[in-house]
Amino acid sequence: MKIVCLPGDGIGPEVSAVAIRALRLLAPDVEVEERPFGAAAIRAGGDPLPEETLAACRAADAVLKGPIGDPEFDGADVRPEQGLLRLRAELDVYANLRPAARDGVDLLIVRELVGGLYFGASGVRDDGTAFDTCEYTPAQVERVARRAFELARGRRRHLTSIDKANVLETSRLWRRVVNEVAADYPDVELEHMLVDNAAMQIASSPEQFDVIVTENMFGDILSDLAAAVTGGLGLAPSASLGDAGPGVFEPVHGSAPDIAGRGVANPAAMLRSTALLLEHGLGRAADARRLEHAVDAALKTTPMPDGGGHATTLAFADAVAARL
Repeated sequence: MKIVCLPGDGIGPEVSAVAIRALRLLAPDVEVEERPFGAAAIRAGGDPLPEETLAACRAADAVLKGPIGDPEFDGADVRPEQGLLRLRAELDVYANLRPAARDGVDLLIVRELVGGLYFGASGVRDDGTAFDTCEYTPAQVERVARRAFELARGRRRHLTSIDKANVLETSRLWRRVVNEVAADYPDVELEHMLVDNAAMQIASSPEQFDVIVTENMFGDILSDLAAAVTGGLGLAPSASLGDAGPGVFEPVHGSAPDIAGRGVANPAAMLRSTALLLEHGLGRAADARRLEHAVDAALKTTPMPDGGGHATTLAFADAVAARL
């Protein structure tokens, strides 16, 4: 099997190196190939997602991506983030899994990733009016809903669908299609919740949730809220899955250019994303659990500055490797 690693920008190469080290301990038979992506790729050739990188990703079994972004390109015509949106669309990884767990909380947000407001028509009219269009097709809603029901069936069999059906036509479509899909999953309890209430409920009593499914922008916001409730973005992993081809596995946090190269970047989220890769990308659930347990242990024994300790990236990586 083959993994393409896109180290990314800022602290990306540092945390990616830790993840690759763990992968080689757990899955020495898996080939790992690095390819340029993000700001580094723009500097090298003017494109955040070079065609050679995209071709390598298509041919891989999974893609492990570090964080991207660089202040040099903020507001530029060509930005690292454009490469990420294109990668998601080209691989059609429509279901973004964002687990959040801590102290009695164990929820999974399934965010639709390649439709909605971020992929609709947008622009600025002659009079200065700016617009962004939110569109969904029934097929887009159905496939992510079905994925969420399947995941809920393997957990505690409760699915919360979040929308704004009292205001938005796309949300009314969303609710209608989710109800239709629910007929195929009578063993999963379904509830609907408006997004503003959902934000309050995640902040105040997140333990009530099992699996949440929602559209792109709502999922973007609510998954960050869930991460904050359960320890912060620095610990949050993600997996983006499609029906065919490789998934993309990446930490949620940014590239943190202010601490790049100082050896204090916390690789926990990257390692947890690697665990998701082992489970959902390579089918190695037992190895995924081993890595998760090693990271949890290192967070307790070798805390880093963002966790109240003084460990370095290397010390944390050593602790994980020793546990494995």
